Amino acid sequence: MRGGTPERPHLSTTFDSFGLAEPILRAVTELGYREPTPIQAQAIPVVMQGRDVMGAAQTGTGKTAGFALPILQRLMPLANTSASPARHPVRALILAPTRELADQIYENVREYAKYTGLKSAVVFGGVDIKPQIATLRQGCEVLIATPGRLLDHMGQKTVTLAQAELLVLDEADRMLDMGFLPDIQRIIHALPARRQNLMFSATFSTEIRKLAESFLNDPVLIEVARRNATAENVEQLVFRVADLDAKRAAVARLVRERQLQQVIVFTNTKIGAGRLARLLERDGLNAAAIHGDKSQQERLATLEAFKKGEIVVLVATDVAARGLDIAELPAVINYDLPYSAEDYVHRIGRTGRAGASGVALSLMTGGDERLLAEIEKLIKRKLPVESLDVGPVEARPRRERREAPEGRRERAGASARRRPETGSRVPAAVGYSTDPFFSQPYEPQAVAATAEADAAPEAPARTSVTGPRKPARPLAALLGGGRKS
Repeated sequence: MRGGTPERPHLSTTFDSFGLAEPILRAVTELGYREPTPIQAQAIPVVMQGRDVMGAAQTGTGKTAGFALPILQRLMPLANTSASPARHPVRALILAPTRELADQIYENVREYAKYTGLKSAVVFGGVDIKPQIATLRQGCEVLIATPGRLLDHMGQKTVTLAQAELLVLDEADRMLDMGFLPDIQRIIHALPARRQNLMFSATFSTEIRKLAESFLNDPVLIEVARRNATAENVEQLVFRVADLDAKRAAVARLVRERQLQQVIVFTNTKIGAGRLARLLERDGLNAAAIHGDKSQQERLATLEAFKKGEIVVLVATDVAARGLDIAELPAVINYDLPYSAEDYVHRIGRTGRAGASGVALSLMTGGDERLLAEIEKLIKRKLPVESLDVGPVEARPRRERREAPEGRRERAGASARRRPETGSRVPAAVGYSTDPFFSQPYEPQAVAATAEADAAPEAPARTSVTGPRKPARPLAALLGGGRKS
């Protein structure tokens, strides 16, 4: 870090002791906040002093309030009720890696600032950019954004960061995992040089610390738990199952046996998430999937239905591992162990939030030992592993289709063994036509017509009640011409 070893802040015990403005305290009281969490108790006074911060805390411990409340406090002297966009320039920029997390931060900031006169906005990809442009033209002091969509707005000159005084990187390690480092560097270069920088994340890798060294100035270190630790109030269990088919049955069994009314089930692939949701619905569970191939409107609608309790099982990829703040979510299930051990920390952080208890259940097959070992190495604890026998599992239709060719080969082999010898083979009856026309040789039309004229006398012209009938037009021999009916 530029400036030496990060300092550690002193603790406060109540929100009143921070000296927050009355409009902010009023909103906090209405939200039911009583005592600050450890990360809030350390971060709020430091941010209000204008110091840079590098904060590491378990997910679900209240990091958002830890930086949002002091940011609003610092901007309170600039609050106004003017309708002019020029009176509401962007003064604080909060970057988040995913759309869901950006939207969640925006909802929190909007609640905290509803009595202050400060305006906030959120921009992220996956939705129409035009409504976002209209919102930005009205002005906002606090802007929450994903890096890619913010660069789109900067390219279209619909947002300016010339007056930004604060920068927040939330879940910075996830941004690096998603390849946002070049975008972050472009955004940082567009900001004023004199600003306050805050970096928060549930995990701090070596790469993150190198990034912090590049732009944090004499930061204060806020670390409420050892790095990459999981919440102590979350029970963690691992179940070993026989195969992939048994995994699906195990999910349904765990949901029913534990009477889970809300649970997030994490998979590693988008295809796997959609397939598992369909199979769980076939098993009688109210399930839905959320992943990157869904439109933003579909994802938001699914999340809203899940929060309301209309959906019991939400099957998700790691797109939902961060940014989901669901009050008192009782459990999460890792249908697939994550490829990255850090994602395990974020997945199980969806439960046991704000001091509540939770359960994290993981399923593994014989080939998952390496992934489990990496998780245990990261969190520095051994996870209990139990065998889970789900009994005979109904074969999935797709697997039956894959086995069908083998069945056909077996049946073909059995037929070949039952086939009689060539000498005793009885020819099958063939339904050929007995019409002599098909056995006669082909004769050209001119020759056939001459032969008929020599063999038969000239027939009188046919007449009808309306007068003589015109002779019939000759037909080709293949269509019956040359033959008498």
